[in-house]
Amino acid sequence: MGKITTKQFQVLTDVNMAWDFMVEVYEDTGENGIENAEAPFFEYALTSTWMNKSYLHLCRFWMDEDMVVGFVFYEDPVTNLHFVLRPGYEELADEMIAYAVEAFPDVNGEKEFAFSAGQKALMEAAEKRGYKLWKKEREYRLDMTTSALNYELPKGFHYVDPAEVDAVKLTRCTWKGFNEWELGPFENWDVPNDKTEWSPHKSYIGVLGNVMAPPPHSTYEHNIIIANEEGEYVCFSGMWWVPENKLAYMEPLCTIPEYQHRGLAAAALTAHYRRFKEKGGRFLTGGGNEFYRKIGYDIEVYTWIYRKG
Repeated sequence: MGKITTKQFQVLTDVNMAWDFMVEVYEDTGENGIENAEAPFFEYALTSTWMNKSYLHLCRFWMDEDMVVGFVFYEDPVTNLHFVLRPGYEELADEMIAYAVEAFPDVNGEKEFAFSAGQKALMEAAEKRGYKLWKKEREYRLDMTTSALNYELPKGFHYVDPAEVDAVKLTRCTWKGFNEWELGPFENWDVPNDKTEWSPHKSYIGVLGNVMAPPPHSTYEHNIIIANEEGEYVCFSGMWWVPENKLAYMEPLCTIPEYQHRGLAAAALTAHYRRFKEKGGRFLTGGGNEFYRKIGYDIEVYTWIYRKG
């Protein structure tokens, strides 16, 4: 290990640095933390409107000359911290944890560190500072080399060509799928201006909310949109394809409430599976909902969450 320096994250210049680092150190065995080293995880949050961008300057890289060897960042809320550490640089674990403890805000004692099972050095460093295991978050994923999905699109629905997507229809679909129960109908509403609180997760729509649209590494051409006979978009499954890692990172997935439990989401995920199986894909990601296991997702992994004791 050479002379180690640090660099604070800069949103307009370091997106590629973070992405390339995560792609490079990603390990599909989970030894280095399969969740934390999935490159789309950070960029999806970074380019969203629901993430509080106010603290991005606190995210930090550790560098061995020009090579990134460590990264501490948050997703949402700012109290939820993640770590990526290059194998062979475990000696930096204590320093990275110490920085996370000291630099990031601890709102109402809610600061928590998220680890994958293989991040032993980081977990041990957190344990020394009083961060005890308090819960595990389960996630399911599909190994496309050993398992398959085979759900057809129900009658009365059709796929929409991503190249011909209607942005307003898609926005209405995702609004209904994610926000309508909390924020009301997709009508007669105004987008809040800079730093106006709008969700229970302390997220804000601010000046950086759409600073990169589309995200630099987005693969919108692989999105799956399902419409009904009237042309209304009723199901959406976003896709980030990372060919270097043979990773099909699904985010987000929603079906508007009145069309749920009709097999639309399963059909959308099947369409993803078939496309990336042909491309030599390894993993198709999902989530923690039992829905994924029931339709055939065969790998169960955990993200370990530590909280200050």
